Amino acid sequence: MGRFAGRFARVEPRCRVRDLVLGLLSDLPCKNCERSRNGPGVPARRACKHLLCRAVWDADGVRDDVREYVVEHLSDDAAVLVVDETGDVKKGTHTVGVQRQYTGTAGQIENSQVAVYLIYAGGRGHAAVDRELYIPRSWTCDPDRCRAAGLGEDTVFATKPDLARTMVERFLDAGHHVRWVTEDEVYGGNPKLRMALEERSIGYVLAVACSAEVPTGAGTFRADTLARKLPKRAWQNLSAGRGAKGHRFYDWAVIGLAEATPGRHQLLIRRNRSTCELAYYRSHSATPTSLATLVKVAGSRWRVEETLQTEKGLAGLDDTRFAATSCGSAGTPSRCSPMPSSPSFAPTNTHTVPQRTT
Repeated sequence: MGRFAGRFARVEPRCRVRDLVLGLLSDLPCKNCERSRNGPGVPARRACKHLLCRAVWDADGVRDDVREYVVEHLSDDAAVLVVDETGDVKKGTHTVGVQRQYTGTAGQIENSQVAVYLIYAGGRGHAAVDRELYIPRSWTCDPDRCRAAGLGEDTVFATKPDLARTMVERFLDAGHHVRWVTEDEVYGGNPKLRMALEERSIGYVLAVACSAEVPTGAGTFRADTLARKLPKRAWQNLSAGRGAKGHRFYDWAVIGLAEATPGRHQLLIRRNRSTCELAYYRSHSATPTSLATLVKVAGSRWRVEETLQTEKGLAGLDDTRFAATSCGSAGTPSRCSPMPSSPSFAPTNTHTVPQRTT
């Protein structure tokens, strides 16, 4: 905690955030400002809400401190940046960014708040190093609503791929380096994001829809059309990494693409050995890369995706109500919501390192 103590101008919020973290990591069955106030190390309800909604402290500075701590302890030349999103189901209309939208937490469209996370994944573990709250157009087109919730006057709409690009660039601009980024279909289908990664010489393995059209030497085809043309010898059985039941073996194939930009562009295809279900990825690297490497990068996202919900549960963030319904004039989206908010941490699955769940 001493690493970011200087981000708090007063000693009171500094002590309260310490108590908040201890409370989130406690064994209390329900972790919120209402019910956890009597638990060990958990701040009183009023103090807790003051910290999250009105207290002045450098939330972005804390984010940077946590990023440096994570990279310092999990540093790995083969690390991958994983972009993933998660949501929290909400009631009412006042929580920043809330609207009816799809969230993987519920598996359907719900009244919810969604945040995008950047996760550093290496051989020794993984942890979130950045976060951005997704603010829908229903908010950015309503200045009065934004103002009432404490959002700045300069708040503009940004797509989830825009938020992902911002976080990746912020990570690189801080002086860190990774060779690969992996993301799901929401991001893989965005050409601006792909181009931004290529311009920074960052390789990627990005999931795309079966209907994604890709250029080849013989013309432009849908991804699923190309998959049907593959001969049996094109498929290789490879592990995408360990899961709860051992190695995840799938059949994989790769097709070279004819992109105008420099580097090696390919379409990576995954086939489930039992169901024959297919999944598709666009990949890019500055130099020739083995199929095994591409498979390993793709598998990094699943490893993080599975543990994200587990870690939310560990810290009680899937059942937290620390956010007030309205954050007031001093509030910011980084402090108003239980997931993209205060410096809440959860340990990674393989290394005891605090994770910024923001």
